[in-house]
Amino acid sequence: MKAINCPDFTGLCREYGISRKTGYKWQARFMQHGLAGMAESSRRPHGSPKGLAESVVCEIVRLKQAHAFWGPRKIRALYGRKHGEKQLPSESSFKRVLERAGLITPRKTRPAREGGRLASGLKATKPNEVWTVDFKGWWRGAGGIRIEPLTVRDEYSRALLEMRNLPDSSGATVRGCFERLFRLHGLPGSIRSDNGSPFASHNGLLGLTRLSAWWLALGIGLERSRPGCPQDNGAHERMHRDIRIEIQSGRAGEDQAAFDLWRDQYNHERPHEALGMRVPAELHVPSERLYEGTPDALDYGGMETRRVKESNGRICYRRDSLLLSTALGGWDVGLSPRPDGLVEVRFARLLIGHINPETGSFASVRPDCREAGQKDEKV
Repeated sequence: MKAINCPDFTGLCREYGISRKTGYKWQARFMQHGLAGMAESSRRPHGSPKGLAESVVCEIVRLKQAHAFWGPRKIRALYGRKHGEKQLPSESSFKRVLERAGLITPRKTRPAREGGRLASGLKATKPNEVWTVDFKGWWRGAGGIRIEPLTVRDEYSRALLEMRNLPDSSGATVRGCFERLFRLHGLPGSIRSDNGSPFASHNGLLGLTRLSAWWLALGIGLERSRPGCPQDNGAHERMHRDIRIEIQSGRAGEDQAAFDLWRDQYNHERPHEALGMRVPAELHVPSERLYEGTPDALDYGGMETRRVKESNGRICYRRDSLLLSTALGGWDVGLSPRPDGLVEVRFARLLIGHINPETGSFASVRPDCREAGQKDEKV
């Protein structure tokens, strides 16, 4: 198309209120594209000096492919640790790159609900103040093998201390696992568990089992979530969801070597939002309380003591045989008279009940009194 020859182009531009430069621009667009060229064009620049370099985009995609279940925030933190944080792209840039690559899907939102609270209200403020323990829900692995790993986690640092598929879930087997953990990391202040076996017993005295009684004998406090309230141990359950997605469903490996590899990555590579995108290994340190083996006897500071029979869980007080619990079999309990005539019965630093000498009977404290017994005694 030829240029339009106008004898008075300047006057024409003046008539329409535009400059000669703008007039020639529109003339050129009409000559090149016809009437379609008269439409408003996008003003978006063809390039941006702040755009991500191709090498950066490729590295973001590579990190996401190596950690398929991580979101943009964790990928960004990992990128920053590997390549420095002087010119670290924004979180939105990471999200945009991964969305365009089809590597993330929008997260489903749920209505907010108030979470439950622990009866004791104890929340860790330093490493090894509270450990959490649970069995991951079981699944059938290759060859039909039942897999139900035991997981132990430090609440403060989020460090996954143990992830092990045990031959069974008996108290003796779990105790052997904890003996190994105590030698490696020392003793925690408290251990939080659910109300299932072997951590607790529905019918036992204060829910005690041989395993939890052993913890008390070592000077470890007991924390239990409320029945039917997994949110009381929510962070631990959240970790189990990662195991379900990345190991159980992803089939990343189901032997102990695969568990150890996943645990190492969880502790040393995976950033946590609650830790300011740091990794658990940066915060966790061994406990100052060393494990020196199971004590032969408990010190009750001059209290009168009685040995609980292993065969039937009873003690002899005066002429009466009183049933306490087989979970305490082989241990001593401390007896402390009260002004009202009753006799307090303690195991370690936990008040477990009272003896009434007049009736020759033993009555346990209320099932929910572990808060009072442990809080008052700082167990």
